[in-house]
Amino acid sequence: MAGPLPIRFLRSYADPDELPHVNAELALMGRSNVGKSSLLNALAQHKGLAKTSKTPGATRLLNAFEVGTADSGRWLMDLPGYGYAKVSKAEQKKWATMLTRYVEEREALVGVLLLVDGEVGPTPLDLQTVEWLDHLGHRILYVATKADKVRPAKSQKRRTELTSRLGVERSDVRWVSAEKGTGIPELRSLVQHILDAG
Repeated sequence: MAGPLPIRFLRSYADPDELPHVNAELALMGRSNVGKSSLLNALAQHKGLAKTSKTPGATRLLNAFEVGTADSGRWLMDLPGYGYAKVSKAEQKKWATMLTRYVEEREALVGVLLLVDGEVGPTPLDLQTVEWLDHLGHRILYVATKADKVRPAKSQKRRTELTSRLGVERSDVRWVSAEKGTGIPELRSLVQHILDAG
């Protein structure tokens, strides 16, 4: 099993055009409170790497993290969450434009880690995002977060429901818990493999 990934924060970008050329990039996408920052911290086993917040919508920029040695050219991008309404319409529109341009135009993007709340299941916005990413031909890696919040008695039923709504096989969804460490070593291996393959 893979140990903690060597991940370091580089900088935040407000405009996709500012991003430099890199070898390979994986993006973390999902609802505002799905746990993107917590997952990043778990992959690196470093609690302070990405800022987590009780308030959804803490990530407002394109946050770049490098995996491996300095100048490895292998990045993880933490993107603003979608579906968070407690900001102005203008701010929401700005985020949507930034996200759209990044996902549609970024040449280095080799895949998207799409995080879905394992306790809640896919929302209409999640399904809309899947459709969009499919249409663009992006590789989607499904990650169900907060696996520890699903009661053991309901686990199998929830997994079946979640994969059925996403329209994928059960083996296509990786269940993780950033808090308990469930599924994290396997996800580290997958992230490393995809970034190395470029």
